[in-house]
Amino acid sequence: MDFLKPRYIPMKSRRRIYEGKAKVLFEGPEPGTLVQHFKDDATAFNAKKHDVIDGKGVLNNRISEYVFLQLNSIGVPTHFIKRLNMREQLIREVEIIPLEVVVRNVAAGSLSQRLGLDEGMPLPRSIIEFYYKNDALNDPMVSEEHITAFGWATPQELDDIMALAIRVNDFLTGLFLGVGIRLVDFKMECGRLYEGDMMRIVVADEISPDSCRLWDIKSNDKMDKDRFRRDMGGLIEAYSEVARRLGILTEGDNPKAEGPKLVQ
Repeated sequence: MDFLKPRYIPMKSRRRIYEGKAKVLFEGPEPGTLVQHFKDDATAFNAKKHDVIDGKGVLNNRISEYVFLQLNSIGVPTHFIKRLNMREQLIREVEIIPLEVVVRNVAAGSLSQRLGLDEGMPLPRSIIEFYYKNDALNDPMVSEEHITAFGWATPQELDDIMALAIRVNDFLTGLFLGVGIRLVDFKMECGRLYEGDMMRIVVADEISPDSCRLWDIKSNDKMDKDRFRRDMGGLIEAYSEVARRLGILTEGDNPKAEGPKLVQ
């Protein structure tokens, strides 16, 4: 099986496996693979706020591809195989663990609200939080005791998840710092990848401005989905600036281009 040269099947011809708020998963060209399609939908507050922003899916696809390629290159296991076109990625099929893993470096968002902390206050150390993935319950915060008691993950899997979260945080902090961006916090999802009789925990879903808080180091301008949450406007411009600083986009690139288009 050659993952690097997949048989491309147009989106309309593929079987839909799952649709979330910002992405759709389709059956992949080979067993054990899926195609992850990035939509232009923007949601906040558990989809209570919703809009469609042209080009957002293209930017998230490109940025997430870049981050996952970098993680793969330093030995962090992920579900990512390759980008197929403007809006789609080929990924390994994993069993998603029903947890959102949030790593916080600076006080912001719900942490500031819960604990009365000034937004922007550096934390004494990075903090890892877990949230149970359940839209009907508004993704409640849970403890390690909840996770192991209800069987969402074993103690060993939790250790693996936390180790991955720390490695990803260290890497992303340096990556963004190098282009003048502060990584305030980010959300990560993990999955179980089965390979024969072996199973390992890998980073899944996406890592993009949709799932990170990114502030310009000099101005503290927000370059992430808070621009949508807080009705600040300029979301595409902010995401495009992140992509440009990472060297993904040039001035001539147009994230609003209609897709998907095959990349040669």
